[in-house]
Amino acid sequence: MLTNSVQNRFIAIILAALVVLVMPLFLLFFYVSGERASRESMEHAQIVLAANAQALGKPLWDFDNESVKQLAATIASDPAIIAVKVTEAANNTSTSFASTPNALQADTISLSAPIDYHSPDGIRRVGSLTVSIAKPGFLSDNQSEELSLIGIFAIAVLIITAAAILGSRIMILRPLEKLTKAIRATRVPGARHTVEFSSSDEMGELAANFNQMQARLAKEEQELKQAHDRATTTYNLTPAKLYTVDENDRLIAVSDYWLLATGYRREDVIGRAFSSFLQPESLPAYTEYKLKAAQLQGDYNPTVKFCCADARVMDVLIKEVPMQEDNGGRVVNLAVMTDVTELKDAEQRNRLQAITDHLTGLLNRQGFENELDKVLAEVNENGGELACLLIDLDRFKAINDNLGHAYGDKVLRTISNRIRDQLRAQDRIARLGGDEFAVLVPAKDAEKAATAIAERIVDVCEAPILADGHELSVSASVGIALYPAQASSAGELLLRSDMAMYVRKHNGKNGAELFNLDMVKAAREKADISAWIDQGLRDDWFEAHMQPVMKLPTQTLAGFECLLRLNHPEHGLIPPGRIIAVAEENGSIRRVGDRMFEKAISQMAELSAIPALSQTRFAVNVSPLQFTPDLPPRLAHLMMKAGLAPQRLVLEITEAVLMHANPDIGKVLAAIHECGFKIAMDDFGTGYSSLSYLLRYPFNIVKIDQSFISSLTSTAPEIAERSRKLIEGIRAISQQMNCQVVAEGVETREQAEALLSLDIEFGQGYHFGRPQPVAEIIRQYAPANMQQTAGGLPTRLIGDPT
Repeated sequence: MLTNSVQNRFIAIILAALVVLVMPLFLLFFYVSGERASRESMEHAQIVLAANAQALGKPLWDFDNESVKQLAATIASDPAIIAVKVTEAANNTSTSFASTPNALQADTISLSAPIDYHSPDGIRRVGSLTVSIAKPGFLSDNQSEELSLIGIFAIAVLIITAAAILGSRIMILRPLEKLTKAIRATRVPGARHTVEFSSSDEMGELAANFNQMQARLAKEEQELKQAHDRATTTYNLTPAKLYTVDENDRLIAVSDYWLLATGYRREDVIGRAFSSFLQPESLPAYTEYKLKAAQLQGDYNPTVKFCCADARVMDVLIKEVPMQEDNGGRVVNLAVMTDVTELKDAEQRNRLQAITDHLTGLLNRQGFENELDKVLAEVNENGGELACLLIDLDRFKAINDNLGHAYGDKVLRTISNRIRDQLRAQDRIARLGGDEFAVLVPAKDAEKAATAIAERIVDVCEAPILADGHELSVSASVGIALYPAQASSAGELLLRSDMAMYVRKHNGKNGAELFNLDMVKAAREKADISAWIDQGLRDDWFEAHMQPVMKLPTQTLAGFECLLRLNHPEHGLIPPGRIIAVAEENGSIRRVGDRMFEKAISQMAELSAIPALSQTRFAVNVSPLQFTPDLPPRLAHLMMKAGLAPQRLVLEITEAVLMHANPDIGKVLAAIHECGFKIAMDDFGTGYSSLSYLLRYPFNIVKIDQSFISSLTSTAPEIAERSRKLIEGIRAISQQMNCQVVAEGVETREQAEALLSLDIEFGQGYHFGRPQPVAEIIRQYAPANMQQTAGGLPTRLIGDPT
């Protein structure tokens, strides 16, 4: 069909060329030939007419009819003349001759000419001559030769046309037929045919190029087949679960290893959607992955649960990459799924280990925080309330320090089991670290449920614990906070339950405390003080104020107690009790204590320049946290730098220092004593083992607690009498231990006189003077303002110096 079509179009082109180009030439030739023949016929007729008109002049004049007829017949015999008519003017007669009988009926053209006779009298018109000639036609006799020529030309054109068609058939159409046949043959996969045609023209070059192309295609096809075979072999033998999906997520190929791992047959899976092999809970993640992959967003590879042929479920990691477009124009993706079941199991075990406390089996802090977020989400979704119980064991540190961590671990396991037994199924428990536990109690009335649980926890924690013959005893301090009534977030709930637990710790321990807003105020105040301490250390806000210590029998100055003050530029003097408590809690007490030593010793040196104060003693309070082995040498260095004798410095310690289970305490006290410093026991009489401390440690001074001093003037006689006996007993014991006695908190003259009657040697309190800045002390005791006694001290300092 293709060859015939080309041939037909070629013939049509030739015929069109004949019609468009040759036929108009023929017509033009006919037209020009006809015009020429007509013109020649007219010219011939006019010549014949003119010549014969002169010849007829005399016969007509002579009325020689025979001559006229003879001449007319001669004229009519001319082939171009159809008819002749001679008209005589005198007789008005005419003579006519025709070449054929019907000549006068033909479509003719008549030409006339006058007949004149040249007589002696001149020219006379004797008649007229009229000849008729045929109008020229398409096939007139004059054009016969032209027609012969046209016929010859037309035959030549036809011969040339036939030759062109035959030549195109031989030179073009047959090679094209062979080329087309070879091309059609290559449509069959694997078939490669060449064209058996050789020529030095363009068709030969085309055939040669086609044959070369076929040879290259055959080679490339062979290489492609080999590459495909290698790719298929690699696809199937690669130890990975490879598969290919189309744009509709249908499987179009799977590797042998994929089939081996999943247990399916190839014919059972080809054409199925890959998502049909996944468990329902994995479909959202897989759908999200396909959506992001289609939008080219990120590199998100999901882990989904794949159902095998034998009902096994594998955790598989999916990774797809665009590979190519198949012949149908559909996008296909090469994918691999990796079995991560064991890895997921290991991750789950590791996750459980990461959120589990290995000692008790409870959740650890990380697990508790995760659980707290989860429970809060449930409460927000379903309504209700949530209580957080923060539990801290009392006296646990003593068990660890005295008996060892094995006993401590036994206590923690026992307490965790006891707490867990008091909880409901929906409650969560965790060990946050050390001896601290946390419990989450979701309920409609969380306060009521949490309070009841907390009371039970306090009771069971207080019960004795038997461990290897030891009866161990601890208690629990519990802080409770409520969501959403008292906290708006997980962090705030934990913080406020911790605040409540801390308050319980400071209010006697062994009980439960519900959070209230006053705790926030106290915490904010504590934070402010902590910030003031840090800034005060940087900007030198700390001062040492001096309170006089009097020798009661002589009513003279014996020394000063250096008391800590923080002079805030906006809030003024901050009470030392608030400063010390916060400093001990946040760990800044050592820096504060060092600054206090520096200030006190510097002021001692300044006051020692005053003759009246050159031998006075200065007492400084020492926190339990300051008792480290480097304390004695640091103090000795400061005293030597100031040029002061060590016996003028008194270090006041409380029973809390001695109760610390620190073996270095005794060594530090011994070193302080060896350096020559004095040691005073502050607040004596309030502890349960103060007498034993007097035996064990080298004290030089005993300070009677102010509670006993204030009771001396009690309106209840029995209380006043008991206080007198206690003070007498302390004085007697102290004297036996070679210790001086100082009464604290002397605020009235009656108390001072009562102490003097009890033979108490030294007194300190507002009755003798309030703590004052060193500048005020210098102003009072400068030489110009003093009345000296024999001992060089002021004669009287009774009353408030201010």
